[in-house]
Amino acid sequence: MEYQHGGDIYTNQVELDYSANLNPLGLPEGVKNAYIGAADCCSVYPDSRCQALRTKLADYHRIGREAVLCGNGAAELIFLIVQAKRPKRALLIAPSFLEYEQALKAAGCGLSWFDLKEEEDFALSVPELLAHLKGAEAAGQRPDILFLCNPNNPTGFAVEREALIPLLEYCEERGIVCVVDECFIEFLDEPERFSVMKELQSGRFRRLFILKAFTKLYAMAGLRLGYGISLDRELLEAMDGCRQPWSVSGPAQSAGEAALGETEYVNRARELVKRERSWLKAQMEGLGLFVYDSRANYIFFRDRMHSKTQEDSRARTPESRSLYDACLKNGILIRSCANYRGLDSRFYRICVKDRANNETFIRVLKKAMEERD
Repeated sequence: MEYQHGGDIYTNQVELDYSANLNPLGLPEGVKNAYIGAADCCSVYPDSRCQALRTKLADYHRIGREAVLCGNGAAELIFLIVQAKRPKRALLIAPSFLEYEQALKAAGCGLSWFDLKEEEDFALSVPELLAHLKGAEAAGQRPDILFLCNPNNPTGFAVEREALIPLLEYCEERGIVCVVDECFIEFLDEPERFSVMKELQSGRFRRLFILKAFTKLYAMAGLRLGYGISLDRELLEAMDGCRQPWSVSGPAQSAGEAALGETEYVNRARELVKRERSWLKAQMEGLGLFVYDSRANYIFFRDRMHSKTQEDSRARTPESRSLYDACLKNGILIRSCANYRGLDSRFYRICVKDRANNETFIRVLKKAMEERD
């Protein structure tokens, strides 16, 4: 089975993993201590309703606890909302996170696409998306559900909250469930300008479902903890009915509760990412790469030297080896975006780490490009 995502350090020999977008500060000490301290609870079943964690999340987001549903990472919640809603047709933006398509196909849902354009740097225009939705409705193909990743993965582009409100209003009026994936939003310089959490807090939108995770922000990928927030009680109850009862372990719940108190850690991470993202972009542009205006804790870029003709050729020689292969040969794993709709192996994504690791990465990247070219 082909591995579809970043972070595959188990198949490859990797010294530095730049393919998975986790907080460069690593697991917070308080979270680690909470996880270790919860080891004794492994001998009993965890609270299947995650009551203590949901209460803390509700306080953190200033919303009722009944609006929060926890799961085994954001991925489980993506599958749960599709299973619960059983949409007949969905609209997906491309390129974007792969699990949306996977979950929808597993449920037999028909897919339609809003393709972002390379000539527009894969930026999302909400007015154009709205026009597409209205055109689909006029053709009798209105979707039941829409997934929107903000900031988008893998491009790192983000749409401001005010620009999204007309889209949320349209979905509310037409009964379209709008899933807004905000798993990377805390890495933006001003996350409050982009998050639509206020729209849930105001009680305006029942069709809005916000997807969040501890995975990226708190470097808890191995613990598997995510959550969704919605005012649609019927939808949340249906999702909970699809969920296996103990999908969130006791230690993961304890770690999540501790993570919500790590305010200073989050602020430090945001400052680090902002500084290092800017440095990395400048260094990569200096190497001749086309670097997009990614705003999250990852950078989307295009290899100028690797042509589409090389990608389409199955007979790859050492001289035409991709940048992915050249980096891997030197112990660096980067994320090839070739399996995203609308992209090919000219496109890559890397995460942002601390300066010492980033300097090593740039040095190896330069060497890999020289060897490859």
